[in-house]
Amino acid sequence: MPPLNAPHVYTPYRDSIRELMNNSVLVEVNRLSRFYGEIQAVKDVSFTIRQGEVLGFLGPNGAGKTTTMQVLSGNLAPSEGSITIAGHDLLEDPRAAKAAIGYLPEQPPIYRELTVDEYLDYCAALNRIPRKKRIAARQTAKEKCGLQDVGKRLIGNLSKGYQQRVGLAQAIIHLPPVVILDEPTIGLDPIQIREIRDLIRELGKDHGVILSTHILPEVQATCDHVQIINKGSLVLSDSIEGLARHMKSAALTVAFRRRPELPLLEKIAGVNSVQSDGNERVRILYSPGRDPTDDVVKLAGEKNWGLYEITPERMSLEQIFVELTTDESPQEEVHT
Repeated sequence: MPPLNAPHVYTPYRDSIRELMNNSVLVEVNRLSRFYGEIQAVKDVSFTIRQGEVLGFLGPNGAGKTTTMQVLSGNLAPSEGSITIAGHDLLEDPRAAKAAIGYLPEQPPIYRELTVDEYLDYCAALNRIPRKKRIAARQTAKEKCGLQDVGKRLIGNLSKGYQQRVGLAQAIIHLPPVVILDEPTIGLDPIQIREIRDLIRELGKDHGVILSTHILPEVQATCDHVQIINKGSLVLSDSIEGLARHMKSAALTVAFRRRPELPLLEKIAGVNSVQSDGNERVRILYSPGRDPTDDVVKLAGEKNWGLYEITPERMSLEQIFVELTTDESPQEEVHT
């Protein structure tokens, strides 16, 4: 059986949890690095999470996501840097820091031969919830995770989606301010994925949530903030709103009736380069925040090029992800 990652202290009152979460920053990671021998799996990673935020932690397989999640949850020690959970240093005060964490690893630590109620009672005991409060804690976790009708059923007889819900319930049974979810929708069908995403959004209202995934739609559907890690380093950190602006690619496709003079277009303020298809259509790349549309229209009128089409390009999250996680992508693309 897999060992359960259980914090050591239970905070019994919901009001005290809310007071703690309202103290702004729940997680502060400062220059975190992790080595396996000479191999550096995580390199100088820093970020913060506040109450009510769902942070999407994106990256290709092998990028360092799971290692980062294991360090944050206290299952691995950092080689360098510091981690503060709900005001407690994870190395200096590990018991209090881990008490503020709920962790769902990629493989849920469920015991298939137990019923849902038996398992959650066991988790409540591991989390040192006082005996008199365990039934209430179990009921609250079941209600949050949609398990009210399956309490008497064996976990091994449940669908994979419901087993994932049980995994979520064990992660939040002690009302932790911080919930860490590592690939929570792997192997689920589309309906189950939608249900788990809804649960994550609900958890994000009362907790700070870290969602580690390599599934791009997952981030757009559930998260407030996104970070992309590649080869152990953060290559992007931005809000979903900021990412949406970034997805409005800094490029224009422009069509003219007469071939334009490319050097004149390149001289427009903010334009980085101009690419021609060899005829009357060009692609203009420009610096973010310096849209040259008005200047292009004005110049085309002055030169009588017969501009008849100008279209801003849009990038998908997949394109941004590929740009930032391939060797060809420049590191200057980092956004904070």
